[in-house]
Amino acid sequence: MNYGLLSLLPPLIAVALAIKTKNVIFSLFSGGLIGSLILCGGNPWVSVRSIIGDYFFIQLTDSYNAGVIVLVVFIGGFIKLMEESGGAQAFAKSVNRFVNSKLKAQLCAWFGGIVIFFSDLGTPLLIGPLFRPLFDKLKISREKLAWILDSTSSPVACLVPFIGWGVYIMGLIQGEFENLGVTASDYDTFLQAIPFQVYALLAILMIPLVACTRKDFSQMKKAEERTALQPVPAELTEDFRYEVDEKGYSLGNARPIMVILPIVMVFATLFINLSPQGFPFAKIGGNDFRIALTMGYFLGAVLLFAMIVGFKVKNISDTFSIYVRGMKGMTDVAITLILAWSLGAMISELGTADFIIQGLKAINFSGALIPAFIFLFGAFVSFSTGSSWGTFAIMMPLAIPMAHTFAIPYAICVAAVLSGGLFGDHCSPISDTTILSSTGAECDLVEHVKTQLPYALINGILSFAAFLVAGITGSAVGTLAAVAALLIIILVGNRIGKA
Repeated sequence: MNYGLLSLLPPLIAVALAIKTKNVIFSLFSGGLIGSLILCGGNPWVSVRSIIGDYFFIQLTDSYNAGVIVLVVFIGGFIKLMEESGGAQAFAKSVNRFVNSKLKAQLCAWFGGIVIFFSDLGTPLLIGPLFRPLFDKLKISREKLAWILDSTSSPVACLVPFIGWGVYIMGLIQGEFENLGVTASDYDTFLQAIPFQVYALLAILMIPLVACTRKDFSQMKKAEERTALQPVPAELTEDFRYEVDEKGYSLGNARPIMVILPIVMVFATLFINLSPQGFPFAKIGGNDFRIALTMGYFLGAVLLFAMIVGFKVKNISDTFSIYVRGMKGMTDVAITLILAWSLGAMISELGTADFIIQGLKAINFSGALIPAFIFLFGAFVSFSTGSSWGTFAIMMPLAIPMAHTFAIPYAICVAAVLSGGLFGDHCSPISDTTILSSTGAECDLVEHVKTQLPYALINGILSFAAFLVAGITGSAVGTLAAVAALLIIILVGNRIGKA
């Protein structure tokens, strides 16, 4: 059944309400309920039953989704332990003599986000709490931290072939190659697409450019100016004294090693589990990877638990309560993810993307314009659904056949899909990585979107221009031109958005 313009209502309502109400859960549920009403012919009783039974329950029983939720819960317990262990504050104080400027703090957070390349979920929820005390002490806005986390999570993961992202993307590519009967390699195509992944490269490069030139602008500049006027949290000052209870337990007993060793444990567990399968040089199944990562966070939490008790920071009962509270604290994130996945599935059933595609089929595009068109369309789908992975699944069956028909290098159209998905994802208030980045930085979600949006738009415009060039030349010269243009824009960025 063709729902026509009605198919556009659920994503549009979800996005509009998210911006208006600043309540993502309410917005996602409202968009899903509207979609369910459309699918059920306007019957409210049947639509409520459908959204629960046909979407919420189905999303929870999906193995990938269930694995992500379990992983998020274990990460929540680990992160809460790290937050309340005092280790992050001790780490911030210990590195203050080295990371004693805004530039160094931003570059270190950027580098940390790149190092945690193996998980777009782990980057915001691990790097965020680690650097949040340091950013607070140096009076760098949490909006800036959220932007750094968001720009080093999925953009980095999208460039690595041997993690879950790469496995998923190559699976989509190979499926289309088989449908077309071509013998091209999905792995080679993925590698060839990296120089054309303009948005991911620009998003990663923009952080050190902004940090080194100190050219914040628009809403981010206002956030930085506001943060500069706020006092440093008391627990991060040199003269702060932690209370000591009658048994000698105190946050003042915390050591920087309480941050370092648990993270090492996470990495070690990951490599011990996956190295027999060739990690990091061979492709690893997504389920195996999530199991190894979940195990790493669990063992990291066990080690941190032992150090919290051993250093007499907190007793066993309080430490266990913190861990459980951290798990419970991820309830909102889990609910948001379930609602986002459900809305994405509903949009697919409504044929939202098909409706848009059919509307564009009558327009004759030259081969040179197709990569740019794929990028724009992918950005719209990703922004509307809040899912870059869902966008990849929708767009690959369109992009690769178009590349085949118009004799465009597969790598360019694949990169256009990936860049468009990332661009829309960065602009969308209902994106899971956007939500997790604001969670990791403990920054208001809407404020994160508002401050990141101008930066994302600049990278998006440059990416669009680069794909126009790629469509004409078939080379990555457009990527180099986009990087050069970004540098020029950043140098004059303080003139943008002063109002």
